[in-house]
Amino acid sequence: MIISIASGKGGTGKTIISTSLALSLDNNVQFLDCDVEEPNAHIFLKPELAESHPVYIPVPEVDESKCNYCGKCQEICAYNAIAVVNKKVLVFPELCHGCGGCTLLCPEKAIREINKPVGVVEKGRVPGAGSGIEFIHGKLNVGEVMAPPVIRAVKECIVKEKIVIIDAPPGTSCPVIEAVKGSDFSILVTEPTPFGLNDLVLAVEVLRILRIPFGVIINRSDMGDGEVSKYCKKEDIPVLMSLPFSRKIAESYSRGISIVESQPEYKAEFRKLFNEISVRVADIKRIKK
Repeated sequence: MIISIASGKGGTGKTIISTSLALSLDNNVQFLDCDVEEPNAHIFLKPELAESHPVYIPVPEVDESKCNYCGKCQEICAYNAIAVVNKKVLVFPELCHGCGGCTLLCPEKAIREINKPVGVVEKGRVPGAGSGIEFIHGKLNVGEVMAPPVIRAVKECIVKEKIVIIDAPPGTSCPVIEAVKGSDFSILVTEPTPFGLNDLVLAVEVLRILRIPFGVIINRSDMGDGEVSKYCKKEDIPVLMSLPFSRKIAESYSRGISIVESQPEYKAEFRKLFNEISVRVADIKRIKK
C-alpha cells in the first residue's frame, strides 16, 4: 500500500507526521522523501545511507555541421529550451524537460541527447528496533529547477509489497503531483488558520482531479479557528487525526526528534491511523471490483 503525506502549504508538520507514522509501524516499511528540493526526513529518521546514484535528464546537443537552421526544433519545444537565432542554435538546458521531441523531429538528424546530472538518489536503512524501515530520498542539485525527474527516480525504488510512505513536497505544483500520483491514499496535513484552509482547498482539488482517496490531519488543532473543521464536514472529508499544540512536541521537533520518540503513547494513535487508512483503501478496492 502506498500512502502519501502532503500539504497545501509548508510548515504544517507534514514531515513529522510522516516520520512518526513510519516509526510507529517499523516493519516492512519503505520511506520515500520526495521533497527533493529540501529533504529533511533524514533528520528525524537518522538513516544509515549505503547507496548513492546520480539522476540525469536528456538534453539536446546540436551538431551545427549538419544543421540547416530550419527552426523545426524551436517550433515543437513547448518550453522554449531551444531557439534558432541568426544561423545559430541556442540551447537552454535549465528549461529542457527531456521530452526528446527535438531529437526525434529534426529532419537533418543534427540533434542528439546527452545526459545532464540534476540530482542524486540515496538509499539506506533506519537503525533501531526491528530495523524494518528502508529509507530513500532524493536531492535536487543546487541551481536546478526540475524536481520531477528526481522524484520519479526516487519512486522507481518502490516495492509495492511493502508499506510505502511518501513524504511529498508542500504546495500543489508539478513536484507534488509527481510525488502523490499512484498513491492508494493521501493524507493532507493542515493547520486551523486562514492560510491553512486556503491551501487545503487547493490540495483537495488536486487530489480529487487525480482521483486519489484522502483524509485530513489537523495539526495544532486547538489554535486558530474552526473553519478547517467546518470545511471538512461540509465537503465530507474525513478528519483522521487532530493533534493539539504541544510545547514538548515543538521542542523535540527542534532537536530532530519525532513525536513517537518524545511521546511514545502516540505510537498507538499512529497505528490506529494506519489501520483506519487500510480499511478505507480495502473498502474502495472492493467497491471498484
